[in-house]
Amino acid sequence: MTRLTRSTIDRLPAGVTPPAPPGDGVGIVHFGPGAFHRAHQAAYIDTILHHDPRWGIAAVSMRSRSTIDALAAQDGLYTLAIRDAEPALRVIGAHRRFLAPDAAAETHRLLADPAVALVTTTVTEKGYCLAGDGTLDVAHPDIVHDLAGAAVPASVVGWIVAGLAARRDAGVRPFVPMPCDNLASNGAKLHAALVAFARRRDAGLADWIAGEVRVPSTMVDSITPAADEALYASVAAEIRLEDRAAVQRERFTQWVIEDVGQAGPDLAAAGATLTGDVAGYEKAKLRILNGAHSTLAYLGLLRGHASVAAAMADEALARFVDAMIRDDIMPMLPTVPGLDLDGYRAAVLARFRNPAIVHRLDQIAIDGSQKLPYRLGDTLAAHRAAGRMPRHVVAALGGWIAFLLQRSREGVAIIDPAAAQLTAAAQGAEPATLVRRLAEAGIGLPPQIAGDPPLLDAITAAARAADARDWHALLAGNHS
Repeated sequence: MTRLTRSTIDRLPAGVTPPAPPGDGVGIVHFGPGAFHRAHQAAYIDTILHHDPRWGIAAVSMRSRSTIDALAAQDGLYTLAIRDAEPALRVIGAHRRFLAPDAAAETHRLLADPAVALVTTTVTEKGYCLAGDGTLDVAHPDIVHDLAGAAVPASVVGWIVAGLAARRDAGVRPFVPMPCDNLASNGAKLHAALVAFARRRDAGLADWIAGEVRVPSTMVDSITPAADEALYASVAAEIRLEDRAAVQRERFTQWVIEDVGQAGPDLAAAGATLTGDVAGYEKAKLRILNGAHSTLAYLGLLRGHASVAAAMADEALARFVDAMIRDDIMPMLPTVPGLDLDGYRAAVLARFRNPAIVHRLDQIAIDGSQKLPYRLGDTLAAHRAAGRMPRHVVAALGGWIAFLLQRSREGVAIIDPAAAQLTAAAQGAEPATLVRRLAEAGIGLPPQIAGDPPLLDAITAAARAADARDWHALLAGNHS
């Protein structure tokens, strides 16, 4: 089958949204051109390029060349498939340079180019080489390699500092580094890491970065299932061209950016949100979306469901999650200018019902001991500080306890950093025993639970109801 390229784009069927026109301008360097970047940030930039051609993206891969080669073979074009109740296809043409690991000289040149105003990253949380406390891990092998003066950096921190050093030496204003991975306070953490790295090489450069370089924090969101052969075949059938770089995501997309002044293209004009309170958006996402996700995972699995959409088709469970958000979570969130919490709640629940996205509950259920203290525990702590008992959150935590007991009885491995402790605690236990053991060990449950007998009793009662599959008692809040 003929490949999607600039020379074949005129064959696209009607109804497929075409890409931005071709151009040579590169104003953005992006490290980590995986599926999320291509489905998310690149779509915003493609929108901008329709009326402002300066902001083409140079895609840089530090580890592998497969994505770079696929993009280069298609002149940077690929299909974005929107998988939703109303599906759509759009061809993206935001990428204009394709830099594999062996293109270090070109990467250095672009980072020094005054036309490049923005350097974005999607390298996963691990890619920033941070220690557990969020500071630069100077013992990380990639950082050790880069600090030794290697000509080709191994870390994104090393690359960004190298680019900033070239700008400082040439008397050119710095570009704006913009991390786009879901890491809390990602801008502040990356800025501190850049300064710490530079401090070990050049104190003057470190001072310049500290004083002159702005690194906005961001929050990004859009469910982006991995591309596979089924996607490639589906897209080829729809556009009648082969596309080995196609990506897919839900229709909903969110890009929240700390407002540090103009940082390259007008991202707000393309639909991004500029705000002085990214943390407020992060907190809303963590507690509403992620808290509801975990609740659906544990209660949904106990009720025999496999996916988020299937769990949301369970009306009793869907009503429970909606009530938890409205009655327990939203009242404990701060007011954030520009954020309509009720509208966000409705959008989250609509996304969960999307039948075109198969989000498996067993995947969401992984690492509960690490996730629940933030997704549900913070809401619980806020209510207890005010003297209230949030019955839906309590029931959700009871569902996690029952989930652990079920896994133990069935001999199914618990996937969690604390798997050994959780498995030992659940072995042969009843709900009350497991709640007490986890509370005493401070695993998964709020640390204040041991000194809060009413809370301990409430979670125990919820765990008993969930373990007994007494759904009326659990979901109606009559488990105490």
